[in-house]
Amino acid sequence: MRSLILFLTLTLFSFFSYSQESTDELTEEEKKIYLQKIDSINKSFTYQHGTIAFLDSIAVLNVPKGYKFLDAQQSKIVLTDLWGNPPEDVLGLLFPEDVDPIGDNFTYAVEVTYSDEGYIDDEDTKNLDYTDLLEQMQEDTRLGNEERKRLGYPEIELVGWASPPFYNQESKKLHWAKDLKFEDYDVNTLNYNIRILGRSGFLNLNAIGDITILPAVKKDVNTILDSVEFTQGNTYEDFDPSIDKVAAYGIGGLIAGKILAKAGFFALLLKFWKFIAIGAVGIFAAFKKKIFGSKEA
Repeated sequence: MRSLILFLTLTLFSFFSYSQESTDELTEEEKKIYLQKIDSINKSFTYQHGTIAFLDSIAVLNVPKGYKFLDAQQSKIVLTDLWGNPPEDVLGLLFPEDVDPIGDNFTYAVEVTYSDEGYIDDEDTKNLDYTDLLEQMQEDTRLGNEERKRLGYPEIELVGWASPPFYNQESKKLHWAKDLKFEDYDVNTLNYNIRILGRSGFLNLNAIGDITILPAVKKDVNTILDSVEFTQGNTYEDFDPSIDKVAAYGIGGLIAGKILAKAGFFALLLKFWKFIAIGAVGIFAAFKKKIFGSKEA
C-alpha cells in the first residue's frame, strides 16, 4: 500500500504544479482525475473501531463514538509518506468519523504515542503557576527559532494557552492546549495535548488542526480522556519505587516539553509535524479553488 500512496501523492502534487504553471482552466476530465486520486488515497486506508490494545496490552483505547482509528503501520504512511514528516514511532491516529487524511473535509487528527520515560511524580502540581510556566515556554520557543530557521523550518510563536492546563489528581490525566503561530501561515495552529500517566511512562494524545477546531476538540476532550486507560499492573497506582524508573521531571516539565531536551533540538522539530499537515491541506484547498473557483459571489 505504501508504494500506491507514494505514487498517488506524487501524481497529485505534479498535477498541482501543472495547474499553477498553466494559464488555461483544467478540463472536466482533469478535475475528475484529481478528485478520483484523492478518493483513491483516502479509500486505501482501513480504520478500526472498538477496543484497541497498545504495546502488549499495557494500555487500551476504546475508540470513542464518532471516531475511527488508524493503526501504527498505516499512520506512519500518513505521517511520513503523505504528509511529508520525518519517520517517528506512533501507535496510531484517531480521526473524527467524517474526516479523511487529505481533502477539504480534513479538520484534525489525534496522534497517539507512548513515552517510557518513567513514572511522573505529580507532587509539583501543588505549586505550579501556569502563567509563569507559559512565559518560560514562550521564551524557550523564541530561543529555538534561530536554529529552526537554520534547519529550514519556519519560526514558531507560542501565542498562549488555547486552554490552560488541567490535571485530574484522581484519574492521573492531564490536558492543555497551545495556540501556535507558524511563520507564513495566516491561521494559527492548535496543539491540544492529552497525557495519561502510567506506571512506567505515559500515553500522549495530541490533537492537531488549525485554531478554529478548538470548540470541537474541547467538546470531545472528556470523551477522549475517558476512552484511554492503562491495564491492571500498568496503572499509576501500580508503581513500585523499589524496581520502577522515575522520570527526571514532574508535571511542569511534562507540560513544558522537558522530555525533548534529552533527545536534542531536532526532536522538538519532529513534534511539530502538524504544520506540514496543515500546509498540505492548504495546498489541496488552493488547488480546489483553482479548479472550481470561489464560492463567493
